[in-house]
Amino acid sequence: MEPAELLRHGDEVLVAVVEAAGALVIVVGALWAAVRFLAEGLRHRTAAVFTPIRLSLGRFLTLGLEFQLAADVLRTAVSPSFTQIGQLAAIATIRTALNYFLGREIQQEQRQVADWQRRP
Repeated sequence: MEPAELLRHGDEVLVAVVEAAGALVIVVGALWAAVRFLAEGLRHRTAAVFTPIRLSLGRFLTLGLEFQLAADVLRTAVSPSFTQIGQLAAIATIRTALNYFLGREIQQEQRQVADWQRRP
């Protein structure tokens, strides 16, 4: 096996591992949020119960998206074509925007939770 071929194969394995890690983070977060929703949300139907669940799910989604973006970067790391670079730029822009807006929403929700906790 030539070094270039070995490098490409190694890169494919790394991409698969990082993509799987990202998917696993998202699945674990969704399952965790679903279990918490069933346990807490059905018992207490108030916004104060749902907000921490949404915040936690948002954190899992953000982390999962970061792993997926890392996999996309790895995919184009070995001799990328201009098409692949353009696709990476589009994907990175979309995922970065998603992460940005998720992060903003998480910060806003955290401020609201802090305000609720300060109230008598």
